[in-house]
Amino acid sequence: MLQVVWFKRDLRWHDHAPLARAARTGPVLALYVDEPDVEGSSDRSQQHRGFVDECLEELDVALRARGNRLVRMAGHMPDVLEHLFALSSGFTLWSHEETGNAVTFARDRRVARWCRDRGIAWNEVPQHGVVRGLRDRDGWAVRWDARMSEPQIAVPDAIARWRTDDTLQRALSTAPSEARATVHPDKAERQRGGRARGVALLESFLADRMTDYRAGMSSPVTGAEACSRLSAHFAYGSVSIREAAQAAWLRRSELLQPGARRDASILLQALKAFESRLHWHCHFMQKLETEPEIEWRNMHRGHDGLRVEGAHPDRLGAWCEGRTGYPMVDACMRMLATTGWLNFRMRAMVTSFASYHLWLHWRDSGLHLAREFLDYEPGIHWSQCQMQSGTTGINTLRIYNPVKQAIDHDPDGHFVRRWVPELSRVSTPGLFEPWKLSPSDQRSAGCVIGRDYPMPIVDPATAVREARERMWSVRKNPAAADEALAVFRRHGSRNPSREAGTVRRRGTARKTSKGTFQQDLDFGEPPLQGG
Repeated sequence: MLQVVWFKRDLRWHDHAPLARAARTGPVLALYVDEPDVEGSSDRSQQHRGFVDECLEELDVALRARGNRLVRMAGHMPDVLEHLFALSSGFTLWSHEETGNAVTFARDRRVARWCRDRGIAWNEVPQHGVVRGLRDRDGWAVRWDARMSEPQIAVPDAIARWRTDDTLQRALSTAPSEARATVHPDKAERQRGGRARGVALLESFLADRMTDYRAGMSSPVTGAEACSRLSAHFAYGSVSIREAAQAAWLRRSELLQPGARRDASILLQALKAFESRLHWHCHFMQKLETEPEIEWRNMHRGHDGLRVEGAHPDRLGAWCEGRTGYPMVDACMRMLATTGWLNFRMRAMVTSFASYHLWLHWRDSGLHLAREFLDYEPGIHWSQCQMQSGTTGINTLRIYNPVKQAIDHDPDGHFVRRWVPELSRVSTPGLFEPWKLSPSDQRSAGCVIGRDYPMPIVDPATAVREARERMWSVRKNPAAADEALAVFRRHGSRNPSREAGTVRRRGTARKTSKGTFQQDLDFGEPPLQGG
């Protein structure tokens, strides 16, 4: 019987259990579907499509080398399956489990219903450390270790192809043009997709680049080279999490050998940090798997109504376009618009700035960032948006000072001057607070604030004070502690030494002096999105 392997966010052939199992069972139709609902969703952009196209091109080459090929169709998935059903005498459907956005979740439910109605077996296989149907987090880290320790699955040398005549072959080769993503253009300076590039990044990182991982990841100046840059490949599955974990473990064993490199201790510390982020990657995705509603609803319901979606459109527009009047924020947003990437600390800063200084709803800022981040992973993204905006109820409020972040991570001003060229002639002492420059200094620098570069969109002291007061008005409510406890039971990390890796813990769960329930995590750069 025909075996249909449905590729989604798992665009590889190595360590791909559905493909390997299907190939052992019968002739294979390797299928990717360009779905209008997915391509047109509000969190999608052409850069995502471009990265996927590059991965699919390489996947097709690998399949052809094994006597098969990738079939690419367009349409709503149940309609595509109905088309295949009419062309065949029946089939078995194979895929990885997916923790995606609301659109793909609804799509998967429709596919499941179609399969039940037609009597089609759909075999969904776990892809990484996310556990479907998990009731609580107890023992989650042990399961993660067990899955990561399983042998990687090699692709067969030959994959039998479903034999069709020319008419059927043409029917299967529906052009995907109708499903193109629309309004948000591709980025010329984004990372390129494809498994070969992902494997090369993993190898170069573990060989040498991780030397500066811990020291360089926090700065946008050094982060692009110091970070692994694997996050987009994990998001679209051109490299598996298990593959990366086992490569890191192998590298660790090499560095522990007598006579290893002189800098082995530094590399071992970097490996520890990298491995912890592999854990966090799945830890955050598990939140969305357990509670899909956190994509659009506050995790801690006590924050409902605190911010209003769609409010302050002028502020949102200025933030998106990098014209807030805060140089470090604007530089980060402009870099992101050009490259599709930003290191994690700066992601946290721009999200915090949008949430507290500008008092924007995390859905409004989050949807823009979802389109801008090439490595957008829904499970990580929406959990982080809520964490950085303070609506989880179990994490400390992180209100980043953009001036301090600039001084700490761009002390010479190279990053700001590159991305905010209006300020290129401003000397460093005044670069990060240009609104404080005297009129004569502004004229000397060729940048009049309010004309050549905007005044701050909000007063920082006033905005932060008001934000804190609003947030604590929720947290000091006695009912907030009970709600936070419920959030922790659903989503909180249980085992500091394994699930948090190198992340420092000040307390697993506690009542604060103001009566709120918190899980205090001092994140470095957690889940490898932007790392």
